[in-house]
Amino acid sequence: MTPQVRSFARRALWLLPVWALFLFLATLTRQPDPQTAFAEFAEYVTTTVFLVSHLAASIGGAALGSIGVATLALYLHETKGGRRTVAGMAATLAGNIFLTSVFGAAAYAQPAMGRLFKAGEQNAQVFYNEVYGAPLFGVAILGLLLFMVGGALAGMGIAASGRFPRWTGWAYAVSAVGFALSFILLPIGMSVFSAVLAAATATIAWSAARESRAEIAGPALSPGN
Repeated sequence: MTPQVRSFARRALWLLPVWALFLFLATLTRQPDPQTAFAEFAEYVTTTVFLVSHLAASIGGAALGSIGVATLALYLHETKGGRRTVAGMAATLAGNIFLTSVFGAAAYAQPAMGRLFKAGEQNAQVFYNEVYGAPLFGVAILGLLLFMVGGALAGMGIAASGRFPRWTGWAYAVSAVGFALSFILLPIGMSVFSAVLAAATATIAWSAARESRAEIAGPALSPGN
């Protein structure tokens, strides 16, 4: 890896904690259940908070996270954990692509459903059920599975790399898997696991920056200078 590429990779690693922060922010509000409280659901999905959360935190965050994970694989590909990190990157990118399509459906279709309901259209819930049918749920499940596999592999690669504290790798793996499972089983867990992911990835980025400072200081302190 050239010095220029390594320098870029170190800076781009900061996209990982930014991504984790966006994941955390996206979990701070919960939408009402459209099957039991469609009126409340319609009010919520027509708010600016809902739209910004999906466009910026979910879709934008997935884009930044994808770049960050690709950078992580680039940074670690020559280490002992390089193969697992690269495999984790591939699975994570695929998972993010599938999940972003689901976030897009929510960002663009749900506000339309809410506006239809508030305008008196009683078939708005039928529209919701048509959109959120088997194809969408199949894509969402596949995306979550790939996200978990990618997080586990990348986390193991981080732990084995020797570049970062080992705990950051295990925290990365556990938080990625836990976040995806919480999406299905226990939504409050998404906030906890995204916070853990933010702490782990911030430590990774900080460790890479510290390594860079040490390399710069090394030549300056050598006997010949």
